[in-house]
Amino acid sequence: MPRSSPSGRASGHSDRTSLYQEITAKIIAELEAGRLPWVQPWGTSAVQAPLAMPKNATTGRRYSGVNVLILWGAIVQHGFSGQSWLTFRQALSLGGHVRKGERGTTVVYADRFTPDAERSRAQEQGDDPRSIPFLKRFTVFNADQCEDLPEAIATAAPPPPPGLILPEVEALIRASGADLRIGGERAYYDVAGDFIRVPPPQAYFEPVNWHRTALHELGHFSGAASRLGRDLSGRSGTKSYAKEELVAEMTAALTCATLGIVPTVRRADYIGAWLDVLREDDRAIVRAASAASKAADYLLAFRPGAEVAAPTPVMAEADA
Repeated sequence: MPRSSPSGRASGHSDRTSLYQEITAKIIAELEAGRLPWVQPWGTSAVQAPLAMPKNATTGRRYSGVNVLILWGAIVQHGFSGQSWLTFRQALSLGGHVRKGERGTTVVYADRFTPDAERSRAQEQGDDPRSIPFLKRFTVFNADQCEDLPEAIATAAPPPPPGLILPEVEALIRASGADLRIGGERAYYDVAGDFIRVPPPQAYFEPVNWHRTALHELGHFSGAASRLGRDLSGRSGTKSYAKEELVAEMTAALTCATLGIVPTVRRADYIGAWLDVLREDDRAIVRAASAASKAADYLLAFRPGAEVAAPTPVMAEADA
């Protein structure tokens, strides 16, 4: 029997209510964003998965009910290339594993059960036992988020059409060792997982903007603790976040110019925050420019045959 809470309500009932609210909030967010979870934009540049029902990669069983909406939504959000899902343990049982830093998607299992006490009561009173509905939550991962899965299960994002990514930029990214994943609707660097996500080039009005965006995110990538060791802990809206965005923006501009790509302002919405930082600290721009130069030099050193000289600072670190 479910253990009662101090208020007299069963904790199981509270869990079910919480889960229902969680699912409903997710669907409401989709609708408020102008997306209908049951009519996803299949075939667009951001959605690479085939039109199909999501299924469990191990059992082959298709997901149903609200789980279809949840998993379709995850495919649109993250740009996964397939409809196969599995749990952490299922990935291990197949000889593979979930890639470090990946975040799973919560799905639910609904059923009913009849407690032993209810069976006894019904038998004594000669009526039918009453069953109790329950929900359980599970975390699943798309096959794109796993490594070393059997070939029949593993999926790979289809490459962009030839010619959309400049060879010199592609070579730099590959040589840097950056885990750059193409897909989804937004670009970002995941600090915890140490990977970059950028929408496909064909999602941009001008494919050249893909390069500017990718190099901006590579700027953040360069600042990881294992590389140049900048402070990447700031959250959106904070001054430390604005400072890092300024460094990444200038890193992209310096790298673009070196590679023959005309730089542009990729994050004009941050200009106000940058002005606040510069007005408060008259040395902030010097520090940011110095950090950007180091980041650009770090990245450009990965170009095949590159010979990058040690940076000459405009001002000594102690003076900055």
